[in-house]
Amino acid sequence: MDLITVREVRTPSTRAELRFAPGELPLGGGTWLFSEPQPGLTGLVDLTTLGWRPLEVGDDVVTVAATCTIAELTRVPARDDWAAHPLVAQCANSLLASFKVWNVATVGGNVATSLPAGALTSLLAGLDATAVVWTPDGGERREPVARLVTGVRTNTLTTGEVLRSFEVPTASLRSRAGFRRVALSPLGRSGALVTSRLAPDGEFVVTITAGTTRPEQLRFDEVPGAAALADAVARVGTWYDDPHGAPDWRRHVSALFAEELRTEALLPQQPPPAAPFVHRPGPLGSATGDAAARTAVPAPVAPAPDAAAPPAPDPEGGAA
Repeated sequence: MDLITVREVRTPSTRAELRFAPGELPLGGGTWLFSEPQPGLTGLVDLTTLGWRPLEVGDDVVTVAATCTIAELTRVPARDDWAAHPLVAQCANSLLASFKVWNVATVGGNVATSLPAGALTSLLAGLDATAVVWTPDGGERREPVARLVTGVRTNTLTTGEVLRSFEVPTASLRSRAGFRRVALSPLGRSGALVTSRLAPDGEFVVTITAGTTRPEQLRFDEVPGAAALADAVARVGTWYDDPHGAPDWRRHVSALFAEELRTEALLPQQPPPAAPFVHRPGPLGSATGDAAARTAVPAPVAPAPDAAAPPAPDPEGGAA
């Protein structure tokens, strides 16, 4: 929609030019900013003109610029030992967005908007990423993404601060990862999104998002028993309530997913699935639906070489 109160859009090219007057906000992709009225907004400061490299892959850290688009993030090349790489596509596909939005929406914008269903917050929190924040005095600070988001559309960013990038440890990408997601409709907003990560040193981390107002992380020195995990989930007290899911339902399916991921972590590691796992909810009034329906989206299957096929039309009108 048109933001009719905006009088100026500034395009800084250096950090020295990156400042905010009263009534100004940073602009990344703008997919949320332009989606609803912004009372009091008088100007925009376009971060994309700063020329930040979208992705930088190092030995210990993968740096994702705040202005990196979702499409660019999904194209990060996998390395042979990055067992958690499928999480990138799984979380990106959890967003209600077309490919056109993917080419514009930014990772930083998704995190800074701080919505429970922000799937890139889910991804970065689950991978123990650290947010690099530029402060108005010319300095910077670092904070885990799991703590940066504090509630529904609230975070620790203060006036004049800008998300610069996210640092994802390659050690996290080498971890064995699991993913579960549910929505009340096939293409609905996430009602609960749970990831797990089993590190090479044995640490087991469950991250609950979408169903909670902020990321909730459950950490264990090793894969816990069922009772210990259930107790940890039961102590979570930030279950979200909106039309996309009631708190008791979100709590129930998150506990179910966490247990599934715990059990999965105890099994021999399997090759990554051909398609993201998508939970298919049962009929209205059912908390979890038919357990048999919780299956991965099937990959397309090519017909067998001897499969019957209709005859090709003859150019002259007969059968070939």
